[in-house]
Amino acid sequence: MLNKVLIANRGEIAIRIMRACREFGIPTVAVFSDADAQALFVKYADEKYNIGPGPASQSYLQKQKIIDVALKCGADGIHPGYGFLAENHEFAALCKKNGIEFIGPPVHAMELMGSKIDSKKSMIKAGVHVVPGVTEAIADHERAKDIAHEVGYPVMLKASAGGGGIGIVQVDDEQQMEKALTTVRTLAKNSFGDDSVFIEKFIENPRHIEFQVIGDKKGHVIHCCERECSVQRRHQKLIEETPSCALTPELRKEIGAQAVLAAKTAGYYNAGTCEFMFRNGEYFFLEMNTRLQVEHPITEQILGIDLAREQLRVASGLELEYEQQDIRSRGHAIECRINAEDPLNNFCPAPGKIFRYAEPSGPGIRIDSGVYQGFTIPPFYDSMIAKLIVWAEDRPRAINRMKRALWEFQIGGVRHNIPFHQVVMDHPAWRAGDYNTSFIPKYNILEQVTKTVQETKVPSQTPKTAAAMAAVQAVMMAANQQPPRQQT
Repeated sequence: MLNKVLIANRGEIAIRIMRACREFGIPTVAVFSDADAQALFVKYADEKYNIGPGPASQSYLQKQKIIDVALKCGADGIHPGYGFLAENHEFAALCKKNGIEFIGPPVHAMELMGSKIDSKKSMIKAGVHVVPGVTEAIADHERAKDIAHEVGYPVMLKASAGGGGIGIVQVDDEQQMEKALTTVRTLAKNSFGDDSVFIEKFIENPRHIEFQVIGDKKGHVIHCCERECSVQRRHQKLIEETPSCALTPELRKEIGAQAVLAAKTAGYYNAGTCEFMFRNGEYFFLEMNTRLQVEHPITEQILGIDLAREQLRVASGLELEYEQQDIRSRGHAIECRINAEDPLNNFCPAPGKIFRYAEPSGPGIRIDSGVYQGFTIPPFYDSMIAKLIVWAEDRPRAINRMKRALWEFQIGGVRHNIPFHQVVMDHPAWRAGDYNTSFIPKYNILEQVTKTVQETKVPSQTPKTAAAMAAVQAVMMAANQQPPRQQT
């Protein structure tokens, strides 16, 4: 096994990895910015090192600084978590150059899957079903118009090196193309240092379904079933569940085999995720995320597998503990991302100091969080407060358990999106499992959230639903609670 692991990340994912290391008896090392000096993950680690100012570009994205800390403290492994350097093949190569195990996939797999154009070419050759489109970088807007006519409007312009919903623009007709191409290229260059853009057919109102895969260095690869991630805003996930209501056992087996084929084609090992668009019984490979996903806990809940533990084992050269026939799901799991953002203001980030924080508890509830009462959420990073995960014997009971957990969750001092999650849990389409990536605009969910919050702020009015009652608790605490006075 590895002797010491440095976690090149922050927040709840850093703690998640440290917990897996602790169960193996592996010492952990935290690197942190000035803004995170009092963060929970820093307190949890066995060793900690400051690597710079708050902005990520001056701290968490400083490759050489992180390598220098690892060499200084004797860490023989680095886990990148997700985000920051997690899918940066240059960082993985730098680890290898310095004799440090990158706890993730090999560099060649990251390079391949990091380019949506190159990965699409590779997948087509291997026989993986991909989204219709072209496998060439767009030279100019005239060529883009020609390709779009061949593929058929509407189309998607995508940054080849993009990720996290960044660098994606829908184009409905020829008149929009020139401006859209300029926008995506500029964004891609600024965000990823690569302005390569390609075109895919826009799959209207799909479901977003991903398959967890994991492989070892001996070439064994398995999938760990699917997660449905169709409740999104700005192409970023808010709620995930497993299993998906849309898949039959036959489709699950078929798409899972495609995910394994994609991973093997890339020469992949460690944990990764193959993402698919699904509509009317058809599915298309979208991309592969070469890292552990934010929503990995729901997979762990239905399978009883510790994915972070498996990552450490694979990085240490051990074979997988599971064969494909061992992967059997049980029950249903849902994850709600609890973020410091205002759903009444288009999910605008709302960093600040948390003056009250009380997590829900009870059977089937798991909280992955990196905050505490009195902690100040910095403005420099993702606004996540916690991941609220529930498990139950079936989907209706899981939804009801999530409703109860959301009602119990108390956060004061910052605005948050708990009212949004409460409205979704009560929505008929969600409860029926009849939803896709257009769920939020199609059903005017944000208008419903606003209406619910406004109604529950009227003292004389009796809340009509459990969701409304919970919205009172959550929103009023966030908007009106003042910090406690200091004792003198």
